[in-house]
Amino acid sequence: MVSGPAISLVIPVYNEENNLKVLMERIRPVMDNLKKSYEIIFIDDGSRDGSLAMLKDFSNQPYVTVLELTRNYGQHAAILAGFSKVRGEIVITMDADLQNPPEEIPKLVRVMEEGGYDVVGTIRKGRKDSLFRIMPSKIINIIARKITGVGMTDWGCMLRAYRLAVVQRMSTCHEHATFIPALATYFGKRTTEIVVAHEERHGGKSNYPLRKLINLQFDLIASFSDFPMKFLMYGGIAMSLAGVLFGTLLAVARLLYGAQWAAQGVFTLFAILFVFVGLQFFALGVIGEYIGRIYREVRKRPEYVIEDIYSAGDGGSGE
Repeated sequence: MVSGPAISLVIPVYNEENNLKVLMERIRPVMDNLKKSYEIIFIDDGSRDGSLAMLKDFSNQPYVTVLELTRNYGQHAAILAGFSKVRGEIVITMDADLQNPPEEIPKLVRVMEEGGYDVVGTIRKGRKDSLFRIMPSKIINIIARKITGVGMTDWGCMLRAYRLAVVQRMSTCHEHATFIPALATYFGKRTTEIVVAHEERHGGKSNYPLRKLINLQFDLIASFSDFPMKFLMYGGIAMSLAGVLFGTLLAVARLLYGAQWAAQGVFTLFAILFVFVGLQFFALGVIGEYIGRIYREVRKRPEYVIEDIYSAGDGGSGE
């Protein structure tokens, strides 16, 4: 039985032709200096530029594997595709835009080995993003801490390390929309964070605009919490109770001060309206609770489809 490499590096790629050459030039010496066996798995997430052609050239090297997806599924789905092929005991994910410096990889490996951690997250020091990227990220961090109960500081940095066992458990989850750093906390017992450097994007433009960050927040909430449905349900209950209290107050005031005080019954109609609107929200919340449970059970769509695999010695094996 041939043992796998010590380290697997998983890198999703989407329209990064301006960065890939420099990325490989920086990764190779870093990984070689670790004096450990390693593999690099690139996932082409439906790139529309020359990224795939460059990745195919990289695949001629014995330690590089390239997965070509049928279309753009998104960063987290692409990483899950890479997870399905990893063999290293330590699995490291990173972006291809060089904002995650490859030179920080040894630090993650050292902490994993010395601390025996299942998951090592990172905190970006001196973050080089715009305010429109940083603020939504801070919101995601707050939501993720609340939902998972894990006090990690920076959930948005994709430069992270996982034990192979954690990765294998995550790969068994067939969820169409998920948030990998949060998902890992369900399967990793020991987690920690370290500070890493952060750099300006080397070339091209960001593939994570504000719209995708907002969608990521919805994925995080929908995949790991039923908070929206419960908020709707409890909000409906609160509104109904407020309507009842308002109606009681109007009834008492009418007896004490007469019909003129209640604006000839207009306020009473408002009270009744509050009660019924509240009941409607409550009913929608209950229905949503059941629909959400059904949805989680029956969704069977693949989160990604691998079109081809390229590695040294073959021209691509269809899958």
